[in-house]
Amino acid sequence: MSAETPAAAPGQFSHRRQQFRDWRGTRPFWAGLFVLLSGFPIMYFPYAHLQLGHLTIAMSTTAGAGSLIIGVLLVVLGISLWFQKHVRTFAGVAAILLALVSLPVSNFGGFVVGFLFALVGGAMAVAWSPGVPPQPQPEGDVPPAGSDTPDEVTYFTGADGVDEANDLSGTSPLNGANGRHSAG
Repeated sequence: MSAETPAAAPGQFSHRRQQFRDWRGTRPFWAGLFVLLSGFPIMYFPYAHLQLGHLTIAMSTTAGAGSLIIGVLLVVLGISLWFQKHVRTFAGVAAILLALVSLPVSNFGGFVVGFLFALVGGAMAVAWSPGVPPQPQPEGDVPPAGSDTPDEVTYFTGADGVDEANDLSGTSPLNGANGRHSAG
């Protein structure tokens, strides 16, 4: 790169940041991140050897392959939450189930860190719903400026003054019952 060539166009960083923010807002990004991050401690701890001075602690378990499979599946589910948002319910439920299975298989789910990340991320994925884009307002329905309240308010629409759709018990104040003569 020469001295005359600019490193980046002015405003390119803010443009890319806005693009990422728009992309992130249309999918369960944080749920995918939590599920993705939960796979790493679940995969790592069964194969880890910790050094405490001259003492080596091997946390290898008999279910090391199971831990590896659970961790890889959680990472794949996290990535699929980012790029295939229509599988969010399946991926969320699968992440929760894999988190529960990781408790007995993988050193208490990666010493509870991976378990909690997968549980929270799976719950966030199940709870996420796509936003509805704002609908444009038709031009004819806009009230004129200055008239905040209508002149006349109609509360009852039925023939006898009672809205039959909302009068579920027959105890309207207009027919005199007012709930006093109802059973129960």
